[in-house]
Parts: sequence; structure tokens; C-alpha cells
Amino acid sequence: MKKILAGLFMTGALAFASAQTISFDKTTFDYGNVKAGADGHRFFTVKNTGDKPLIISEVKPSCGCTTPEWSKDPILPGKTAQIKVGYNTGIKGAFNKLIEVYSNDPANNRSVLYIKGTVEDVAGVNQEAKLTVSSPVATAKAQPVTKATKVTKVARKVEAAQ
Repeated sequence: MKKILAGLFMTGALAFASAQTISFDKTTFDYGNVKAGADGHRFFTVKNTGDKPLIISEVKPSCGCTTPEWSKDPILPGKTAQIKVGYNTGIKGAFNKLIEVYSNDPANNRSVLYIKGTVEDVAGVNQEAKLTVSSPVATAKAQPVTKATKVTKVARKVEAAQ
């Protein structure tokens, strides 16, 4: 009886060990500083280090500013595929986003990838920083509109009309 149980255990262990296994060339991609409107596409390489086909069922970004693309085809043992991740570089400022990758890897069916960086405007300075320095627009936005402000504006229009 012990030999039968040991044989079943070994068979189960071999079945688990001979599975599809997901691995990545990197789990974080640092864009560094990029200009607004620049190409926001980067690639993560996925490798199947197991001995059964690996299937990526879903790649889910943390927000709508990140768009993933991947092949639905199985990744054969020892082969690689790419996950293309696009970030909207029209959004200025620092970013740190995560992308969840779901696969049929029994030990790691959910993997997490990260992208990070800073999107700068064309001049190389963040738009938010320019507004807070000495912009008349920023100064005007910072002042609250009160009744006295409205009365002053009306008085100026009356003077200008005379």
C-alpha cells in the first residue's frame, strides 16, 4: 500500500513539475524622462520556461492611460512572446502604473508588471511647474472671486463706456 501511495505522489509531483511556467525579461520598465507626445510604447518579453504551452489569458492595466497588446496564441515551451504596453504621453507629470498579467501558470497565474517615468512638456519643464512659478493665469486662478471683485469689474465697464 505504501508503494502505491508513493507512486501516486511521485506521479502527481511530476505532473505539477512539468507545467507551463511564465518568466519575464524584466518586471519594471523605467521610461525615464520623455517629452509630451513622444512614443509611449514599450515591450516586455515573456518566456515559457516550462514544458507545456503557456497561455496569457488577460493583460489588465491599472487605468485607461495604459493600453496593453499581446498575442492570444499559446507560447510553446522554451519560446518567447512580447507584451506591448502603451502609455499616454499626453498626460504630463510623473507616473507609476501596474499591469496585471493572467496566465495558465499553476504556480503564478497572476504576475504584475510596472511602468514608470516622467512626461515633460516640449520645453522640458512640467506644465504644472510653469503655472505655479509666475504665470498670470496661475495668479488669476489662485484669486477667489468675491462680490467686491464683481463690483470692481462692473465699475470698470461703466467707466470705459463713458
